[in-house]
Amino acid sequence: MTPPNPWFPKALLLLLVGTLAAGRASAQLTMTGAGATFPYPIYSKWFDEYAKIDTSVRFNYQSIGSGGGQKQIIAQTVDFGASDGPMSDANLAKAPGKILHIPTVAGAVVITYNLPGNPTLKLDGPTIANIFLGTVTKWNDPAIASQNPGVQLPDSDIIVVHRSDGSGTSFIFTDYLSKVSPDWKAKVGANTAVKWPFGLGAKGNEGVAGQIQQTPGALGYIELIYAAQTKLPVAQLKNAAGNYVNASTDSVTAAMASAQIPDDFRFSITNAPGSEAYPISSVTWLLVYQRQASVEKGGKMVEFLKWALTKGEDMAAPLDYAPLPQPLRDRVLKRISEIQVGA
Repeated sequence: MTPPNPWFPKALLLLLVGTLAAGRASAQLTMTGAGATFPYPIYSKWFDEYAKIDTSVRFNYQSIGSGGGQKQIIAQTVDFGASDGPMSDANLAKAPGKILHIPTVAGAVVITYNLPGNPTLKLDGPTIANIFLGTVTKWNDPAIASQNPGVQLPDSDIIVVHRSDGSGTSFIFTDYLSKVSPDWKAKVGANTAVKWPFGLGAKGNEGVAGQIQQTPGALGYIELIYAAQTKLPVAQLKNAAGNYVNASTDSVTAAMASAQIPDDFRFSITNAPGSEAYPISSVTWLLVYQRQASVEKGGKMVEFLKWALTKGEDMAAPLDYAPLPQPLRDRVLKRISEIQVGA
Protein backbone atom coordinates (compact mmCIF):
# COMPACT_ATOMS: atom_id res chain seq x y z
CA MET A 1 0.00 0.00 0.00
CA THR A 2 1.38 3.38 -1.02
CA PRO A 3 1.75 5.68 2.00
CA PRO A 4 -0.24 8.93 1.78
CA ASN A 5 1.63 11.95 0.43
CA PRO A 6 2.01 14.35 3.41
CA TRP A 7 2.27 17.29 1.00
CA PHE A 8 -1.03 16.54 -0.76
CA PRO A 9 -3.35 18.42 1.65
CA LYS A 10 -1.03 21.46 1.63
CA ALA A 11 -0.79 21.41 -2.16
CA LEU A 12 -4.56 21.18 -2.44
CA LEU A 13 -4.98 24.11 -0.04
CA LEU A 14 -2.54 26.24 -2.03
CA LEU A 15 -4.39 25.37 -5.22
CA LEU A 16 -7.71 26.37 -3.70
CA VAL A 17 -6.27 29.65 -2.35
CA GLY A 18 -4.78 30.44 -5.74
CA THR A 19 -8.07 29.70 -7.47
CA LEU A 20 -9.99 31.95 -5.09
CA ALA A 21 -7.45 34.76 -5.51
CA ALA A 22 -7.68 34.45 -9.27
CA GLY A 23 -11.44 34.63 -9.00
CA ARG A 24 -11.25 37.81 -6.95
CA ALA A 25 -8.76 39.35 -9.39
CA SER A 26 -10.97 38.54 -12.37
CA ALA A 27 -13.95 40.08 -10.55
CA GLN A 28 -12.14 43.36 -9.98
CA LEU A 29 -13.80 46.14 -11.93
CA THR A 30 -11.67 48.54 -13.97
CA MET A 31 -12.93 52.09 -14.46
CA THR A 32 -11.25 53.81 -17.40
CA GLY A 33 -10.83 57.55 -17.73
CA ALA A 34 -8.85 60.06 -19.75
CA GLY A 35 -8.25 63.77 -19.98
CA ALA A 36 -6.75 66.69 -18.12
CA THR A 37 -3.14 66.77 -16.91
CA PHE A 38 -3.93 69.74 -14.61
CA PRO A 39 -5.59 67.54 -11.91
CA TYR A 40 -3.54 64.39 -12.57
CA PRO A 41 -1.61 64.53 -9.26
CA ILE A 42 -4.76 64.77 -7.12
CA TYR A 43 -6.67 62.23 -9.21
CA SER A 44 -3.80 59.76 -8.93
CA LYS A 45 -3.89 60.20 -5.16
CA TRP A 46 -7.64 59.69 -5.08
CA PHE A 47 -7.56 56.57 -7.23
CA ASP A 48 -4.83 55.00 -5.10
CA GLU A 49 -6.56 55.81 -1.82
CA TYR A 50 -9.99 54.72 -3.00
CA ALA A 51 -8.62 51.36 -4.18
CA LYS A 52 -7.64 50.71 -0.55
CA ILE A 53 -11.21 51.36 0.58
CA ASP A 54 -12.95 49.41 -2.18
CA THR A 55 -10.65 46.62 -3.37
CA SER A 56 -13.21 45.50 -5.96
CA VAL A 57 -12.45 48.46 -8.22
CA ARG A 58 -9.40 50.06 -9.75
CA PHE A 59 -8.95 53.10 -11.97
CA ASN A 60 -6.99 53.39 -15.20
CA TYR A 61 -6.59 57.10 -16.01
CA GLN A 62 -4.71 58.40 -19.05
CA SER A 63 -3.41 61.96 -18.65
CA ILE A 64 -3.77 63.02 -22.30
CA GLY A 65 -5.12 66.57 -22.04
CA SER A 66 -8.62 67.97 -21.70
CA GLY A 67 -9.30 67.93 -25.45
CA GLY A 68 -8.69 64.19 -25.52
CA GLY A 69 -10.83 63.68 -22.44
CA GLN A 70 -13.77 65.48 -24.03
CA LYS A 71 -13.42 63.50 -27.28
CA GLN A 72 -13.25 60.16 -25.51
CA ILE A 73 -16.25 60.72 -23.26
CA ILE A 74 -18.29 61.80 -26.31
CA ALA A 75 -17.16 58.62 -28.12
CA GLN A 76 -17.91 56.54 -24.99
CA THR A 77 -14.48 54.90 -25.15
CA VAL A 78 -13.95 55.71 -21.45
CA ASP A 79 -16.13 55.53 -18.35
CA PHE A 80 -15.36 59.13 -17.43
CA GLY A 81 -13.56 62.10 -18.90
CA ALA A 82 -11.68 64.95 -17.25
CA SER A 83 -11.38 68.54 -18.40
CA ASP A 84 -10.14 71.88 -17.08
CA GLY A 85 -12.34 73.75 -19.53
CA PRO A 86 -16.11 73.24 -19.62
CA MET A 87 -17.45 71.50 -22.71
CA SER A 88 -19.01 73.77 -25.28
CA ASP A 89 -22.67 73.50 -26.26
CA ALA A 90 -21.53 72.17 -29.65
CA ASN A 91 -19.47 69.39 -28.09
CA LEU A 92 -22.21 68.48 -25.63
CA ALA A 93 -24.62 68.17 -28.55
CA LYS A 94 -22.36 65.52 -30.15
CA ALA A 95 -22.72 63.20 -27.17
CA PRO A 96 -25.26 60.34 -27.31
CA GLY A 97 -26.58 61.30 -23.87
CA LYS A 98 -26.49 64.07 -21.29
CA ILE A 99 -23.00 64.68 -19.88
CA LEU A 100 -22.70 66.11 -16.38
CA HIS A 101 -19.90 68.45 -15.30
CA ILE A 102 -18.76 67.44 -11.81
CA PRO A 103 -16.42 70.09 -10.29
CA THR A 104 -13.77 68.42 -8.14
CA VAL A 105 -11.07 70.86 -6.97
CA ALA A 106 -9.66 74.23 -8.01
CA GLY A 107 -6.11 75.14 -8.88
CA ALA A 108 -3.80 77.77 -10.29
CA VAL A 109 -2.09 78.11 -13.64
CA VAL A 110 1.23 79.85 -13.08
CA ILE A 111 3.79 81.67 -15.19
CA THR A 112 7.19 80.09 -14.77
CA TYR A 113 10.56 80.71 -16.40
CA ASN A 114 14.25 79.89 -16.57
CA LEU A 115 16.43 82.88 -15.66
CA PRO A 116 19.81 83.23 -13.90
CA GLY A 117 19.17 83.20 -10.16
CA ASN A 118 15.46 82.48 -10.77
CA PRO A 119 14.17 85.78 -9.34
CA THR A 120 10.52 86.15 -8.32
CA LEU A 121 9.07 88.37 -11.02
CA LYS A 122 5.94 90.51 -10.98
CA LEU A 123 3.81 90.49 -14.15
CA ASP A 124 0.46 91.92 -15.17
CA GLY A 125 -2.01 90.46 -17.64
CA PRO A 126 -1.38 92.76 -20.63
CA THR A 127 2.37 92.10 -20.42
CA ILE A 128 1.85 88.33 -20.34
CA ALA A 129 -0.49 88.60 -23.34
CA ASN A 130 2.06 90.66 -25.26
CA ILE A 131 4.81 88.13 -24.50
CA PHE A 132 2.67 85.35 -26.01
CA LEU A 133 1.62 87.62 -28.90
CA GLY A 134 5.27 88.29 -29.67
CA THR A 135 5.23 92.05 -29.12
CA VAL A 136 7.34 91.82 -25.93
CA THR A 137 10.32 89.71 -26.94
CA LYS A 138 13.21 90.65 -24.61
CA TRP A 139 13.55 89.96 -20.91
CA ASN A 140 14.65 93.53 -20.22
CA ASP A 141 11.73 95.06 -22.13
CA PRO A 142 10.43 98.14 -20.26
CA ALA A 143 7.04 96.46 -19.79
CA ILE A 144 8.74 93.81 -17.62
CA ALA A 145 11.50 95.96 -16.13
CA SER A 146 9.06 98.64 -14.89
CA GLN A 147 7.25 96.05 -12.77
CA ASN A 148 10.47 94.60 -11.38
CA PRO A 149 12.73 97.43 -10.15
CA GLY A 150 16.04 96.17 -8.82
CA VAL A 151 15.86 92.84 -10.68
CA GLN A 152 18.71 92.22 -13.11
CA LEU A 153 16.97 91.19 -16.34
CA PRO A 154 19.11 89.91 -19.23
CA ASP A 155 19.13 91.50 -22.66
CA SER A 156 18.11 88.22 -24.26
CA ASP A 157 15.14 86.74 -26.08
CA ILE A 158 12.15 85.29 -24.24
CA ILE A 159 11.64 81.71 -25.44
CA VAL A 160 7.90 81.15 -25.22
CA VAL A 161 6.69 77.62 -24.44
CA HIS A 162 3.05 76.60 -24.84
CA ARG A 163 1.01 73.43 -25.00
CA SER A 164 0.96 71.50 -28.26
CA ASP A 165 -2.02 69.29 -27.34
CA GLY A 166 -5.68 70.05 -26.67
CA SER A 167 -5.41 71.36 -23.14
CA GLY A 168 -7.66 72.57 -20.37
CA THR A 169 -4.66 74.38 -18.91
CA SER A 170 -4.48 76.26 -22.23
CA PHE A 171 -8.19 76.99 -22.01
CA ILE A 172 -7.79 78.50 -18.53
CA PHE A 173 -4.76 80.51 -19.65
CA THR A 174 -6.30 81.80 -22.90
CA ASP A 175 -9.60 82.53 -21.14
CA TYR A 176 -7.65 84.75 -18.76
CA LEU A 177 -5.70 86.46 -21.56
CA SER A 178 -8.94 87.13 -23.45
CA LYS A 179 -10.28 88.98 -20.40
CA VAL A 180 -7.19 91.16 -19.84
CA SER A 181 -6.12 91.83 -23.44
CA PRO A 182 -8.46 92.98 -26.23
CA ASP A 183 -5.69 92.22 -28.74
CA TRP A 184 -5.43 88.63 -27.54
CA LYS A 185 -9.21 88.19 -27.62
CA ALA A 186 -9.40 89.53 -31.17
CA LYS A 187 -6.36 87.72 -32.60
CA VAL A 188 -6.26 84.40 -30.74
CA GLY A 189 -9.18 83.93 -28.34
CA ALA A 190 -9.86 81.22 -25.77
CA ASN A 191 -9.96 77.49 -26.40
CA THR A 192 -8.34 74.21 -25.44
CA ALA A 193 -6.31 74.51 -28.65
CA VAL A 194 -5.52 77.84 -30.32
CA LYS A 195 -3.29 79.04 -33.15
CA TRP A 196 -0.31 80.27 -31.14
CA PRO A 197 1.40 83.30 -32.73
CA PHE A 198 4.79 81.69 -32.10
CA GLY A 199 6.80 79.70 -29.58
CA LEU A 200 7.73 76.10 -28.78
CA GLY A 201 5.04 73.49 -28.23
CA ALA A 202 5.22 70.73 -25.63
CA LYS A 203 2.77 68.01 -24.62
CA GLY A 204 1.15 68.12 -21.20
CA ASN A 205 2.03 70.15 -18.13
CA GLU A 206 4.93 67.74 -17.70
CA GLY A 207 6.26 68.51 -21.17
CA VAL A 208 6.04 72.29 -20.77
CA ALA A 209 7.77 72.14 -17.38
CA GLY A 210 10.54 69.96 -18.81
CA GLN A 211 11.04 72.27 -21.81
CA ILE A 212 11.36 75.32 -19.54
CA GLN A 213 13.80 73.51 -17.25
CA GLN A 214 16.18 72.72 -20.10
CA THR A 215 15.87 76.01 -22.03
CA PRO A 216 17.61 79.13 -20.64
CA GLY A 217 15.41 82.19 -21.17
CA ALA A 218 12.22 80.13 -21.51
CA LEU A 219 8.83 81.19 -20.16
CA GLY A 220 5.56 79.27 -20.12
CA TYR A 221 2.42 78.37 -18.19
CA ILE A 222 1.82 75.23 -16.11
CA GLU A 223 -0.30 74.07 -13.20
CA LEU A 224 1.07 75.07 -9.79
CA ILE A 225 2.02 71.61 -8.52
CA TYR A 226 4.18 70.97 -11.60
CA ALA A 227 6.17 74.11 -10.78
CA ALA A 228 6.53 72.94 -7.17
CA GLN A 229 7.64 69.46 -8.23
CA THR A 230 10.24 70.79 -10.68
CA LYS A 231 11.33 73.67 -8.38
CA LEU A 232 10.70 76.24 -11.11
CA PRO A 233 10.15 79.87 -10.05
CA VAL A 234 6.64 81.31 -10.21
CA ALA A 235 5.70 84.92 -10.98
CA GLN A 236 3.44 87.03 -8.80
CA LEU A 237 0.53 88.19 -10.95
CA LYS A 238 -1.40 91.43 -10.82
CA ASN A 239 -5.07 90.70 -10.15
CA ALA A 240 -8.24 92.58 -11.06
CA ALA A 241 -7.98 94.60 -7.83
CA GLY A 242 -4.49 95.78 -8.79
CA ASN A 243 -2.55 93.66 -6.29
CA TYR A 244 0.34 91.32 -7.08
CA VAL A 245 -0.49 87.95 -5.53
CA ASN A 246 1.17 84.58 -5.23
CA ALA A 247 -0.51 81.42 -6.46
CA SER A 248 -1.67 79.42 -3.44
CA THR A 249 -4.65 77.47 -2.20
CA ASP A 250 -5.75 80.58 -0.29
CA SER A 251 -5.62 82.89 -3.32
CA VAL A 252 -7.43 80.29 -5.46
CA THR A 253 -10.10 79.97 -2.75
CA ALA A 254 -10.41 83.76 -2.79
CA ALA A 255 -11.05 83.61 -6.54
CA MET A 256 -13.82 81.05 -6.02
CA ALA A 257 -15.50 83.21 -3.39
CA SER A 258 -17.05 85.57 -5.91
CA ALA A 259 -18.01 82.96 -8.50
CA GLN A 260 -21.52 82.96 -9.93
CA ILE A 261 -22.11 79.26 -10.45
CA PRO A 262 -24.89 78.15 -12.82
CA ASP A 263 -26.91 74.98 -12.45
CA ASP A 264 -24.82 73.07 -15.01
CA PHE A 265 -21.57 73.96 -13.14
CA ARG A 266 -19.90 75.39 -16.26
CA PHE A 267 -18.24 78.58 -15.02
CA SER A 268 -15.01 80.57 -15.08
CA ILE A 269 -13.12 82.20 -12.20
CA THR A 270 -10.24 83.72 -14.18
CA ASN A 271 -9.52 87.40 -13.43
CA ALA A 272 -11.95 87.24 -10.50
CA PRO A 273 -12.55 90.32 -8.36
CA GLY A 274 -11.21 90.44 -4.82
CA SER A 275 -8.04 91.84 -3.30
CA GLU A 276 -6.57 88.38 -2.57
CA ALA A 277 -7.81 86.51 -5.65
CA TYR A 278 -5.24 84.80 -7.88
CA PRO A 279 -6.14 85.78 -11.47
CA ILE A 280 -5.46 82.50 -13.33
CA SER A 281 -7.55 80.19 -11.18
CA SER A 282 -9.99 77.52 -12.27
CA VAL A 283 -11.95 74.53 -11.12
CA THR A 284 -11.52 71.24 -12.95
CA TRP A 285 -14.28 68.82 -13.86
CA LEU A 286 -14.94 65.11 -14.16
CA LEU A 287 -17.29 64.36 -17.05
CA VAL A 288 -19.82 61.54 -16.67
CA TYR A 289 -23.04 60.54 -18.37
CA GLN A 290 -26.16 61.21 -16.33
CA ARG A 291 -27.55 57.83 -17.38
CA GLN A 292 -25.15 54.98 -16.64
CA ALA A 293 -26.06 51.90 -18.71
CA SER A 294 -24.02 49.53 -16.56
CA VAL A 295 -25.49 48.98 -13.10
CA GLU A 296 -22.14 47.76 -11.78
CA LYS A 297 -19.95 50.51 -13.23
CA GLY A 298 -22.51 53.24 -12.70
CA GLY A 299 -22.94 52.29 -9.06
CA LYS A 300 -19.19 52.30 -8.49
CA MET A 301 -18.85 55.68 -10.20
CA VAL A 302 -21.49 57.23 -7.95
CA GLU A 303 -19.84 55.77 -4.84
CA PHE A 304 -16.43 57.09 -5.90
CA LEU A 305 -17.72 60.57 -6.73
CA LYS A 306 -19.43 60.86 -3.34
CA TRP A 307 -16.20 59.81 -1.63
CA ALA A 308 -14.11 62.26 -3.70
CA LEU A 309 -16.38 65.20 -2.85
CA THR A 310 -16.17 64.41 0.87
CA LYS A 311 -13.08 62.51 2.03
CA GLY A 312 -11.11 63.25 -1.13
CA GLU A 313 -11.38 67.02 -0.71
CA ASP A 314 -9.23 66.77 2.43
CA MET A 315 -6.31 65.61 0.26
CA ALA A 316 -6.38 68.66 -2.02
CA ALA A 317 -4.42 71.32 -0.11
CA PRO A 318 -1.23 69.23 0.44
CA LEU A 319 -1.03 68.89 -3.36
CA ASP A 320 -1.53 72.66 -3.96
CA TYR A 321 -5.18 72.40 -4.99
CA ALA A 322 -8.02 74.26 -3.29
CA PRO A 323 -10.95 72.16 -2.05
CA LEU A 324 -14.39 73.26 -3.15
CA PRO A 325 -16.30 75.51 -0.71
CA GLN A 326 -18.86 73.53 1.29
CA PRO A 327 -21.93 75.15 -0.31
CA LEU A 328 -20.65 74.16 -3.75
CA ARG A 329 -19.80 70.64 -2.53
CA ASP A 330 -23.36 70.25 -1.27
CA ARG A 331 -24.73 71.25 -4.68
CA VAL A 332 -22.39 68.86 -6.49
CA LEU A 333 -23.27 65.97 -4.16
CA LYS A 334 -26.94 66.57 -4.91
CA ARG A 335 -26.16 66.39 -8.63
CA ILE A 336 -24.21 63.14 -8.16
CA SER A 337 -27.26 61.61 -6.42
CA GLU A 338 -29.26 62.33 -9.58
CA ILE A 339 -27.08 60.06 -11.75
CA GLN A 340 -29.30 57.28 -13.09
CA VAL A 341 -27.81 53.80 -12.85
CA GLY A 342 -29.08 51.11 -15.25
CA ALA A 343 -30.79 51.39 -18.61
